[in-house]
Amino acid sequence: MSDHDWQAPGGAPVPPQVPDVPAAAGFDPAAFPPPTAAAPPMSAVPPTAPVPPSYGPPPVAGAPLGWTPPPKPGLLPLHPLGFGTLLWAPFAVLRRNPAATFGTGLVVQLISAIATIAVIAPFMFFVVTRVESASSSADADALMSGAVGGFLLLMLVPMLLSLVASAFLQGVMVVDVASGTLGDRLRFGALWKGAAKRIWPLLGWTAMVAGAITVVFGVLVLAIVLAALVGPAALLVAVLIGLLAGLGLLVLGAWLGTKLSLVPSVIVLEGVGIRTAMRRSWQLTTGYFWRTLGTLLLVGIILSMASQIVVQPVSLIGTILAAIIDPTGAGAAIAITVVTMVVTLVLSLLIGAITAVVQAALVAVIYIDLRMRTEALDLELVRHIEQRDAGMPVTDPYRAPAPAPTRPDAASAPAWP
Repeated sequence: MSDHDWQAPGGAPVPPQVPDVPAAAGFDPAAFPPPTAAAPPMSAVPPTAPVPPSYGPPPVAGAPLGWTPPPKPGLLPLHPLGFGTLLWAPFAVLRRNPAATFGTGLVVQLISAIATIAVIAPFMFFVVTRVESASSSADADALMSGAVGGFLLLMLVPMLLSLVASAFLQGVMVVDVASGTLGDRLRFGALWKGAAKRIWPLLGWTAMVAGAITVVFGVLVLAIVLAALVGPAALLVAVLIGLLAGLGLLVLGAWLGTKLSLVPSVIVLEGVGIRTAMRRSWQLTTGYFWRTLGTLLLVGIILSMASQIVVQPVSLIGTILAAIIDPTGAGAAIAITVVTMVVTLVLSLLIGAITAVVQAALVAVIYIDLRMRTEALDLELVRHIEQRDAGMPVTDPYRAPAPAPTRPDAASAPAWP
């Protein structure tokens, strides 16, 4: 017990004594009167309630306050994503909006398959008919040589259709991932309309990539063919050089493909041209190259293995059944082979649609994650959702951030000492 708390039994509390201070110290006792009542102890002061977080669900009455996870209004949580989230998020796109996403991928695969069959089947029928009606082997050889050139030219038609369909699918998946992150679920019409607005830049970028790959492989094949015309030794040297060059080009392609993998997402969501999109993709992947490359490769391996696990057993079972039921291959074996080919083709279309959708969605997810890591896009998305839910006017949160303003006299301003 301190001296200030003591009081005489049955008497009034003794006021605290103020020690005398000499006047020379400049202290005036009248300016500091003694307290009339003791201050309440700290235990009597009610504690201040902690301020709840600015986002997340409101605290439940009676529940202890603690960490509140960031909001997740839709497909992705609004914070930088972990590696596991990057892997499952593209597959969650199919589960969340299967009709629009898988349906679009299936339409793209059907367009490519139908275009290829429509071009190859009549041409092959024409070539076989002409070769059978040839009067000599020389004429048959000439027809076959011309058929190879004609086949290569005709294959340009399905390649162009596949190019357009692939570019369109990329745009659709970017729109779906971006809107799904905000909690929206768009139907066919809205997704296709959003992708159609940016189809020309997307088509231009896809054509540039396809053209570059075609030119590189064309140069390698042409070099080997020319070397074969010179002699066997030149052919061997050309093959070895081609293998080494192929490995180098593979590494270069992996590097450039990773650094420029976000171009479709930037074109669609930020509404910029191809050159600006290439620069933005290069900037966003700086510092995250291996993370981006590893995610793309791992998802690609998973999809490839799943495709082989589904398709190959069906083909193997069909071959075994044909050999068991009809060893001579005269009757039932033909029917079993045809059925097996049809089933394999259908499964390939379905797996191809899933693969195309997941790979396109993965690029969009990586784009949003890198913008949240480097440009605080998650805060912008949270602000957008809060304003939208409050009925306030909102703008597109995915537009590229404006550059920081600089003073006109910044160059001539004196340096801070």
